[in-house]
Amino acid sequence: MFGIAKNFVTVFIAVGLLSGSAAYAASDVLKLRMGAGNLGTGKSKSELCQGCHGEVGISVDEMAPNLAGQYAYYIAKELRDFQSGARTHEIMSPVATTINEAELIDIANFFANQKIMQGDHPGGNPEGERIFLKGDAPRKIPACETCHGVNGKGKAPYISTYPVIGGQNKEYLRAQLLNWRSGKRANSPGGMMNMVAKPLTNAEIEALAEYISGL
Repeated sequence: MFGIAKNFVTVFIAVGLLSGSAAYAASDVLKLRMGAGNLGTGKSKSELCQGCHGEVGISVDEMAPNLAGQYAYYIAKELRDFQSGARTHEIMSPVATTINEAELIDIANFFANQKIMQGDHPGGNPEGERIFLKGDAPRKIPACETCHGVNGKGKAPYISTYPVIGGQNKEYLRAQLLNWRSGKRANSPGGMMNMVAKPLTNAEIEALAEYISGL
């Protein structure tokens, strides 16, 4: 039973590694500069972002994600997806088209270098904790911790597939899980997040959002 879930997770990780490598092999500039962008320039260029995401990446709107301490590779990947149409949003899609490659890198690095987002109610939901730490093997739901790391603080900064989620806004987490489940959002490599979210019930999504947001 648990061997099935383990194999399922192994495939997910392989897809993420391959997708992350392929995505950035095409951009030597991004490879060379990611993690070393101009933070001062990134801060000034992120002024438009700050209206929703906050001055240092702690958002002022529960439906806008925190970006503080988020992996620069992930931020860059999502901005590019908004630019290409792989991910859509009524605000972010048009905003992303105004950002060029150099600005994208500097903005991503600026937010990535801020103090990592933190929740304020750790251990707040036993059901959410169970799924996060153990998953549900019979339904092929892997443990969230496997990809997103201990307390959701990440484990693979140079792979754009697995973002920091611990301490993320509850409303945003709930909305994204619902979007993954419905297929409204489908920009994870191989559709892996759609597969993870599809078996989740509304109650489980609520529990996960509550638990993860508190970490």
